[in-house]
Order: sequence, then structure tokens, then C-alpha cells
Amino acid sequence: MNNDIIQLKVKQRLNKLASQDFDNIECWQVVEAFNKSQLMWCRRQLHGMNSLKEGDEQSKRRIDDLQILLTDKVIKFEKQPILVRSEELPTNYFEWKRISILAANECCDNKRNMIVYLAEEANVDELLRDSNKQPSFEWGETFCTLKNNKIHVYTNNEFIVTEGTLVYYRNPRYIQIKGCIDPYTKEMSVVDIECEFKDDVIELIIDEAVKILAGDIESNNQQQTATSQVESNN
Repeated sequence: MNNDIIQLKVKQRLNKLASQDFDNIECWQVVEAFNKSQLMWCRRQLHGMNSLKEGDEQSKRRIDDLQILLTDKVIKFEKQPILVRSEELPTNYFEWKRISILAANECCDNKRNMIVYLAEEANVDELLRDSNKQPSFEWGETFCTLKNNKIHVYTNNEFIVTEGTLVYYRNPRYIQIKGCIDPYTKEMSVVDIECEFKDDVIELIIDEAVKILAGDIESNNQQQTATSQVESNN
């Protein structure tokens, strides 16, 4: 769905197609509301706060809707006492999925894949003390935490992490409308950047954007209608 259609649908649902009052919606307002709506919609689907209470990959629909945001990146690590610390998370990082690492130790030259569980920072001491949960090269399991925008993979000095690949949900691509001036940066968009989601998902995001804009201009009827549409078909 191109940006012209998105603008048309937003104005249609706000009843502003032929409005001559001071509530005409400018292009930058559509862009700002739509991009904010993308983030809101994604967070709700990933967390399972939608009408069906489904988080990511809990149904074929969730897998299908969100797979476009899944990406991976090779991560570098530096050795620290009892752990290895990664470089900073990617700038487009949105939400955790998993990390895969290859490890080796002095007794085994062959690298092996390790299963890495994401754990809470508050539980690190208990996990290191628990013989069933502490890092184990023999069993090929360990845990990691997220701290200061970096990944801490605990080794307990049992093995060396040689490689790592982070799989994560990235931020959705923000749309831009050619010729539209951003009031925050005062810069004009020189190209059209279209939404990357499927048309049926874009329809839901449009309803979310209309809800935001209707609230901004205190259009209660349109806001209530958009609110009822946001999740009814999701």
C-alpha cells in the first residue's frame, strides 16, 4: 500500500477529505501518527496484549505478521571474569528473540553450539550456584542477561565463546512522504518510503493512527470508531 492511499484512508476515516475548517491534517501529522502506531501495534503483538492474547510465534498469524521484522547479526564478544560481554546491541534493535554461540574449551578443540537461555539479572548469583542451571560446556548450556545495552553470556570460566549470532526483532521501517517537512528537524523528505507490512496489517495500523489523530483534534466519534476497529479484526 503506497503512502498516497494511506493518507487518503486516514483522512477518510477522520472525515477530513473535504474539510475547510482548521482541523485539516497535514502530511507530517499522518507520518508521525502512522510511525507511532507501527511501534504500538508491534509491541502489542509481541507482548500478547492483543484481543487474542497471543504473543509472537504463538500462532501462524503472529508468525506471518511479524516475521518481516526478524533479523540476525554476528556479535563480537570481549572476555570478562566468569562471562563474555558483547558489543552494543544494534541501533535498530527492538526486542529479543535468541542468541546462538559457538564455544570451545581446553579439553575439546571442536567448537560446539551452546543453548543460551535469557535470564534475569537479579537471578545471576543463584543460577551460578545451582548445579543444574550453571554454565556447563559438557551439557552445552548456559545463560545470558541484558545489561547496559549489551549481552552478558556467562561462562563460569568453563569455556571460551568464539562466535555469536543475535536473532532479534528490529524496529519497523518508518514511512516518509516525499515533500513533507518534518517540524522537528525542519528537513524535507526527498523520497517516499513506504510501509513494509502487508496490506491487511497496514489497515490495522491506519486505524491505530486514526485513533491517535482523532484524540489530538478532539474528534470523539472518530476516536471511538477507530478504537473499536483497532483490535476487532486482529
